[in-house]
Amino acid sequence: MSLPPRNPDHRSPKRQRFPPPVPEEDEEEEEDDDYSAASIGDEEDEDSEDDTDESSDEEEEEEDVQVPEDVGDNIGDTQSRRSVSSSSPGSSSSQQLIKLKSSEILDCPTCCEPLKRPIYQCSNGHLACSLCCLKLRKKCPFCRLPIGEIRCRAMEKVIESSMVPCRNSTYGCQHTSPYGDQSTHERRCMYVACFCPLPHCNYTGAYMDVQTHARATHSWDAENLIPFVFDTPQIFSMNLAKKKTTIFQEEKGGDLVVVQAFKGTHGGVCVTVSCITPMYGSPNLSCSLAKLNAYTTLRLGVRVKKIQKVVEPEEPKDDFMFVPDYMLSGDHLKMQICVGSEYKYVHI
Repeated sequence: MSLPPRNPDHRSPKRQRFPPPVPEEDEEEEEDDDYSAASIGDEEDEDSEDDTDESSDEEEEEEDVQVPEDVGDNIGDTQSRRSVSSSSPGSSSSQQLIKLKSSEILDCPTCCEPLKRPIYQCSNGHLACSLCCLKLRKKCPFCRLPIGEIRCRAMEKVIESSMVPCRNSTYGCQHTSPYGDQSTHERRCMYVACFCPLPHCNYTGAYMDVQTHARATHSWDAENLIPFVFDTPQIFSMNLAKKKTTIFQEEKGGDLVVVQAFKGTHGGVCVTVSCITPMYGSPNLSCSLAKLNAYTTLRLGVRVKKIQKVVEPEEPKDDFMFVPDYMLSGDHLKMQICVGSEYKYVHI
């Protein structure tokens, strides 16, 4: 039996290949094809507006950020340590002012005086100033542990950085002092509180404000406020039964001079001259007082005292003129006064 001849190409016949199916277009693509050129232009305009809005927002955000001057001075050539702060109201600066509810925490708990360096603490953290450590023989008054060897550096830094405004800040003083040293300035402060010397007046302020107040408010009261001129003698009278104080105001500068008279313990009348002014920083004044009689004149040059408030007359110890009884006419006192600068009339 004979076999049919073998096909030289023994591989299986190729399968018929069909072209891939053409996908149908989506409805969205058809809708996209229906867009007109005008609609495309509108979208491009909206996109451009959005881009400009975003760019403007970024520019505004960049403008809100500022570099503080104190930081900018230290920038130099290096950018690594640069720091910026936002100018928004909620931002905080590098240094903040802190207000204490009470200044008692800055005082020594033992003597209640302001703490000053060196400040010591015991092992339990109780504080004491150096003077208290010596008085207590280096024993903590609270726990009886040794104290006086360990310094409280943290509290010392707090004290050094604590600044206190002057108590006369309400009258215009802008000076600040380290805590515990404010009394040194306040003794010499030009804005110390002064009181109006006119009767039934409660005005308080700096001495220049008191001068302005007296001129504006009491200038009409010729009985209680008498004008005067420097280096010009002026005669005045006092009825000691009704009042014991006479007030003068210089016509140009406005200085308020107060003359007080009261009976001495051993008879006679003591007369003092004062000026409403701070203790330091204001010019010194002197005056010549004279008690005039028909045939006798008693004259004395005195220094004008500096006071801030007129108080009830008390017998003075210095800088006063004593008028004996034989030169008095009952309760009527007639005198002459001449006020000048510095110590012009002290030695006359």
